[in-house]
Amino acid sequence: MSKRPPLPRTVWVLGIVSLLMDLSSEIYHALLPAFLTITLGLPVAAMGALDGISEATANMAKLVSGKLSDHQQKRKPWVLLGYGMAALSKPLFPLATGAIPVLGARFIDRIGKGIRGAPRDAMIADETPPEIRGAAFGLRQSLDTVGAFLAPLVAVGLMIALAGDIRLVFWIAVIPAMLSFLFAWVMLRETGGGTAIATKLKWGGFRDLEPEVRRLIGVGFLFGLARFSESFLILKAMDVGLSASLSPLVLSLFSLSYLLLAFPAGQWSDRISPRTILIAGIAVLVAADLWLAQATSLWMVGVGVILWGAHMALTQGIFSRMIADAAAPERRATSFGAFFFASGIAALLASLGAGLMWDRSGPASVFTAGAVIAAVAGAMLILLPKRA
Repeated sequence: MSKRPPLPRTVWVLGIVSLLMDLSSEIYHALLPAFLTITLGLPVAAMGALDGISEATANMAKLVSGKLSDHQQKRKPWVLLGYGMAALSKPLFPLATGAIPVLGARFIDRIGKGIRGAPRDAMIADETPPEIRGAAFGLRQSLDTVGAFLAPLVAVGLMIALAGDIRLVFWIAVIPAMLSFLFAWVMLRETGGGTAIATKLKWGGFRDLEPEVRRLIGVGFLFGLARFSESFLILKAMDVGLSASLSPLVLSLFSLSYLLLAFPAGQWSDRISPRTILIAGIAVLVAADLWLAQATSLWMVGVGVILWGAHMALTQGIFSRMIADAAAPERRATSFGAFFFASGIAALLASLGAGLMWDRSGPASVFTAGAVIAAVAGAMLILLPKRA
């Protein structure tokens, strides 16, 4: 048997760019629950709305940038625009004095994330042979998660060193974001390997996508309803006694689990059915939610957080790989954009609903509802016709 081809340079470059940006973004993400609920004195429902609106905005932007990227058959300009907007949004966080300025900063940051998302994933699919596509998406997810793992540790260290000055920590977190954009600008090369001839710009909607892509979008939407923000993991840990200054460690534990499994999961999807791995990931989310619903101590929350990270590793890159396999090359970025758009609407509803439910009924009801919805998504995936 011939050796598998090596992973393209583009995958490594995009992975490092993601690592640097996530190192910055996750410092803000790790400290925002405490910043919003303690420093600014806002209710949990406000945090849920902030996360939901921000993530939905990002995924809506992916729909537009994906279509435009396919029309132009250009990926790098959209990737640079997205990372540039995210980098420029970072100084707005330490300047914020209320919910609206924070929402504005998150809005710009997430718009940038949305613009780069679909063209970036399409670029990976364009440049990577199908037989190693799972490993490619798994590697990018792993490098991205290295930044997400390090960020909370850096956040805690800076909070201790700077006597809890969150705003100063936010200023320092601007640095890796700027480095991420500069690295992408200098190092990213678009070879155009595997791309199709530029397509006519036509907004035909979801009906223009392949049937298998539309079915995956349906599963992704339902699954997204069970996938509220990881900020609720932090709140759950604080609910059972973790201090606000140590709360970012929850995301480090989550990211470590995600990091250790993401690349192996991608490799497995090159050898066995990606659907099997995706079903396993959904089952892990159901188990995590049911466990967290009953968790009453820090160690129990820690186990639940590890399971949450595992489910992310077994689903996020796998969804991307399955979309890349199912989409026509000339509609690849559009297909990613449509999938992320549907996921964004689900993220908005999930985080809004979770915040309201948390304030009214407590954390147990939030995680129980998530488990039920995830189980329904898993059943839907099992019932879908198998790929030929």
